[in-house]
Amino acid sequence: MNLIHRWYCNSRGWARALQDGMMPAVLRGLDLGGDVLELGPGPGLSTDWLRARVPHVTSIEIDPRLAASLRRRLDGTNVMVVEGDASAMPFPDASFSAAVCFTMLHHVPAARQDALLAETARVLRPGAPFAGADSTPSLLWNVYHLFDDRNPVDPNTFGDRLARAGFAQIIVHHGRRVGFSWRAVRG
Repeated sequence: MNLIHRWYCNSRGWARALQDGMMPAVLRGLDLGGDVLELGPGPGLSTDWLRARVPHVTSIEIDPRLAASLRRRLDGTNVMVVEGDASAMPFPDASFSAAVCFTMLHHVPAARQDALLAETARVLRPGAPFAGADSTPSLLWNVYHLFDDRNPVDPNTFGDRLARAGFAQIIVHHGRRVGFSWRAVRG
């Protein structure tokens, strides 16, 4: 991520937007169970919200510096941070009661996004929920992502991609401004 993007993803403004708006809206009424998988936590603002609400969080982060920083910061808590690629996870089948993913899919190379979805289905227990949200391009989004790896996800085809990965009961909600959210369960 570029410096502006890295700064914003660790800012109080983004924390408020994520923790007071996006996450409660996307996860409202959803039973996450006791062992939640978080995909791509970055600096861990979403992790902070989750860890106060569920017994155990496993966060998988591909960026070595972000993973190490988050691991140090959350040492001794109910969070286990794993440095790794969410499109090839080191977890056994049916390990988790739920999975969440907030505004990180567009950083996954397009060729690996479907592998990430299939891997998420693999590591979830049957009937476990998968929920999250991602951004769609806008002028401001393009400024924040200048020189970043960015691979926008098309919300119009995302439901079909989730189905091919092994999910059912899929709901994709298009946001009023920018972005979309989803809920699905592992079939």
